[in-house]
Amino acid sequence: MPGLRVCVSLAPTNTAHALELMNRAASQGADMVELRLDLMAHYDLEALLCNRPLPVLVTCRSRSQGGGCGAEPSAIAATLQQALAFGADLVDAEEQVLPHLPQEALPRVVVSYHDNSACPADLAAIYKRLTDTGAGVVKLAVRALSIHDNLALFSLLQSARKPTIALAMGEAGILSRILAGRFGAFLSFCALDSTSAVAPGQVPLADMLNLYRAKQISPRTDLYGVIANPVAHSLSPIVHNAAFRACGIDAVYLPLLVEEPLRFLQAFTPLGFRGYSVTIPHKQAVLPALGWVEPLARRVGAVNTIVVEGGQMRGYNTDVEGALRCIEAAFPPGLQWQGARVLLVGAGGLARGLAYGLAERGARLTICNRTPERARALAEELGASWCPLSHLSRLSADVLLQTTSVGMYPREDECVIPRELLRPGLVVYDAVYNPPETKLLRLAREAGCITVSGVGHFIAQAAAQFSLWTGLPAPVSIMEEAMLSRLEAQAHPEQEG
Repeated sequence: MPGLRVCVSLAPTNTAHALELMNRAASQGADMVELRLDLMAHYDLEALLCNRPLPVLVTCRSRSQGGGCGAEPSAIAATLQQALAFGADLVDAEEQVLPHLPQEALPRVVVSYHDNSACPADLAAIYKRLTDTGAGVVKLAVRALSIHDNLALFSLLQSARKPTIALAMGEAGILSRILAGRFGAFLSFCALDSTSAVAPGQVPLADMLNLYRAKQISPRTDLYGVIANPVAHSLSPIVHNAAFRACGIDAVYLPLLVEEPLRFLQAFTPLGFRGYSVTIPHKQAVLPALGWVEPLARRVGAVNTIVVEGGQMRGYNTDVEGALRCIEAAFPPGLQWQGARVLLVGAGGLARGLAYGLAERGARLTICNRTPERARALAEELGASWCPLSHLSRLSADVLLQTTSVGMYPREDECVIPRELLRPGLVVYDAVYNPPETKLLRLAREAGCITVSGVGHFIAQAAAQFSLWTGLPAPVSIMEEAMLSRLEAQAHPEQEG
């Protein structure tokens, strides 16, 4: 099977800008670029193609297919013929444009179909219609409304009779772009950087090549991923892919936007998944799918790690020890969990795990949550105290644990904890790791509190996951370096490229 081609989609403003971007793409390892003429205000096609530093696919997408060109099909065909005459390696022609091109051009034509609203039920029939046109390459681009829409594209690629591009647009379709080579796709489109995507869901070139190593993914590559909703913010792919690369493991870790975890596990695990991380809001929902659950995770009722082996899925919880050890390391002399007054904010999967761990350590625990009923239910399980979140400012504590997603990127200006609660010497932990210093931690530091970021906890639980999956010690320093580097890049996006 030939290796996957990685093609960068470009929508430059003019000819000079196009040549600059093409050279950037070439220097960063792209195999090809797509020039979106329909998104360019003006251009010199001869200059673009005669000075190209790498192979070029020329596209002039019509408005009816989600592009910016309002010209008639015959006029679009004339532009594409001109591009071929100037040496374009391939041109993209929609079905209505194809009849206006000469037969001898067909081997260099990508005949394309786009649905920007959904993944059509008759995808196989559409594909057959396109293959029968005689074009050299067939392209289908649809909108993924669910991660399950990727399965239809994977099936189509595996049965393809000629070079085929099949991808799903949107966040739920990112999988189709990264795993394209695993299923034999002719190429996969990506963006030059995080600010220049031409279609929704395009992955930056550097991430395609270096983070996901998309060109090296084959049917032998083991698959892992984080089951979450939302998932775009997750740094799990950053740390785990860095660990796989450092240890020379043929594996890739993917962001998995999942709404129905049980249905997902049943449908996707047979594709070659060997393990999953599980996070908000699915840590409890996955339990019915597991053949075995470790005692701690069973007591907690929350799983953050799944190991797939021998046809069985086993569940673990690496959150509890990872978090409590990181927090305890910041304690001032004389403070210990036994007898400590601990305020736990939240009642989700992580909060449940910490609550059980704290109860076992003898802490005097009070649980607060925006939904009082959930706080009360968890407290009653453990014989702990509880209160509504609105009463939080009336309490005092030795340790404050914030386990909700409040304050997470991109809503960094939010904080659920009242300032009146923050006092010198209070140990304040925020499970949010993106950004490393949340608004809560900043306010706590300014108030003289001892602060503990979610970064240390995140790395600790991820390292334990890695070892469960691989049987190897995790390269912790490499994982932490990768995470902090990505957080720094997110904080200063102007430095990219």
